[in-house]
Amino acid sequence: MSARIFAVCIVAAAGAVLSACATSGPGSPSARPVLYPNATLNRVGEVQGRAEADACMARAVSAGLTPEQKSNEVGRRAGEGAATVGVASAVGALITGRGTDGVLRAGAAGAAVGGSAGAVSGAFHGNRPNTTYRSFVQRCLSEKGFDVIGWN
Repeated sequence: MSARIFAVCIVAAAGAVLSACATSGPGSPSARPVLYPNATLNRVGEVQGRAEADACMARAVSAGLTPEQKSNEVGRRAGEGAATVGVASAVGALITGRGTDGVLRAGAAGAAVGGSAGAVSGAFHGNRPNTTYRSFVQRCLSEKGFDVIGWN
C-alpha cells in the first residue's frame, strides 16, 4: 500500500471516530431527558417514565420540531475553507515565483484541502441540539408531573 493511500485511510478512520464521539452525550441532538426521581417518577417507575419521555419527544416531532438545530453549517464552513486556503495557496505560489500553471494548480489544491477541512469542521459544529425542541419536551413532561434535570 502506498504512503498516500495509507495516510488517506488513517485520516478517514480518525474522522469516523471523532464524529461518533461528537454525536453522543448531553450536547448532542440524540440526548434524552433525565428525570429527577420525584413523587411522580417514584410512583410510575423508570420504565413508564421513559415511555412518557418518548411520548413527549414524539409529540414535539409531530408539532414540527426536530432534535437537531437545522443550519447549513457544513456548506458554509466548506465554502469558507475553500476560499481561504485556495487564495492563500495561490498567493503563496505567486510569492515564490511559480508560473501561471503553478499558481492555478496551487490555488486549486488549496481550495480542495480547505473545502475538505471546512466541511469536517462544519460537521462537528452543525450538529447542535434544538433548544425549542428540548423546551417543548420538558414542558410536556412537567405537565405530566415529571421534573427534567438535564439531558444525557
